[in-house]
Amino acid sequence: MSSTSSPAAPRPGRVATRTTHALPWALHPDVRTVWLAAVTRGAPGVFLDYDGTLTPIADRPEQATLVASTRARLARLASRCPVTIVTGRDVAVVRDFVQLDEIGYAGCHGLDIEGAAGSGLRYEAAETLLPALDGAEADLRRGLSRTAGALVERKRYSVSTHYRLVGRGDTPRVEEVVATVARRYPELRRERGKKVFELRPDVAWDKGSAVGWLLSALSLDPGAATYIGDDETDEHAFELLDGAGVPIVVEHGDRPTSARYRVRDPREVTEVLDLLIEALALS
Repeated sequence: MSSTSSPAAPRPGRVATRTTHALPWALHPDVRTVWLAAVTRGAPGVFLDYDGTLTPIADRPEQATLVASTRARLARLASRCPVTIVTGRDVAVVRDFVQLDEIGYAGCHGLDIEGAAGSGLRYEAAETLLPALDGAEADLRRGLSRTAGALVERKRYSVSTHYRLVGRGDTPRVEEVVATVARRYPELRRERGKKVFELRPDVAWDKGSAVGWLLSALSLDPGAATYIGDDETDEHAFELLDGAGVPIVVEHGDRPTSARYRVRDPREVTEVLDLLIEALALS
């Protein structure tokens, strides 16, 4: 590990008291005035999930490519404040999609952090659990080899089982295989996302931990930080910024959330980016 500061301490979880549909729409003229004022009051940083936030959810992970106009927006924003992609994907994979060296990447749900080029920021955890992940990957591939549509995706610090393309009748089989493998490797924990099960190191570190570490390492103001994400795994970051910052959820149905604002889809995320670029250019 190399860094400019110590890792942030993990935070206890809590129960969200709001739902996505009840949140104010971030692009409403009266609402955006409030959060843009917060962003321009301190040293801002912008953190974004990738899948479902910067790009629409794709049936297969390799299809979630970033459009050139969004890439250009990220580059412009990065010239005004630190920008980091916080994703469940491997750093190398999402960097290949984004193709920008001037932003940071926190992959594997924050377990693998690389700052923007020249920042010197680097944090990697849970290397001792790589053999367990190797074993779980092999067991999942073997157990699901005859389940049509099941896709096992290995990342450095997680093994994802995608079942978006699995028939409804086979979904319980996927869940059963994942549960069996999870019991076999107690040092890994099982989490559920949108049509995906993930096994990852059972350590006290998540996307919120990564954002907290980066806020400290980059000397950023939490009250001026923006986090945009769509998945349940983004809730840890929303919790971190709840009450001090701008947590924005990309809504996909109604669910409990610790976000303060909502947008409806990745297209509206680009509108938020445009507003941030304009506001920070004037501040």
